[in-house]
Amino acid sequence: MSIKYGMTETEPLSTEEQIERIIEALKEKKGKQILTIDLRKIENSICDHFIICHGDSTTQVNALTDSVEKKLKENGNIRAHHVEGLTNCQWVLMDYNAILVHIFLENQRRFYNLEELWADGKIEQIADEM
Repeated sequence: MSIKYGMTETEPLSTEEQIERIIEALKEKKGKQILTIDLRKIENSICDHFIICHGDSTTQVNALTDSVEKKLKENGNIRAHHVEGLTNCQWVLMDYNAILVHIFLENQRRFYNLEELWADGKIEQIADEM
């Protein structure tokens, strides 16, 4: 940590720390079947990591999205490069450059089935909180 003009300046969060914060945020709002897909070993992949989950309603999808935005802003002043899908909240895509967060309604998640489409990546299921 360095001091600059009387204020503390924190180190930027690593990609792994960002993933941890995103997962925490999704768990806080009861995101379902959270998983990560490590895409770093896939040639020409669009990013390094996917984080995928779903909610039971458009209201929950919106709350999950807000939770991720707030957690990364508060814990590293990180903002999404781009967010799509907030109009109908059936599939929200949050672009954090190396990380793409996909928050679905359950039926949309089953339909698009990103887990199967990107099955060449290393998939890690995150345990649901009880």
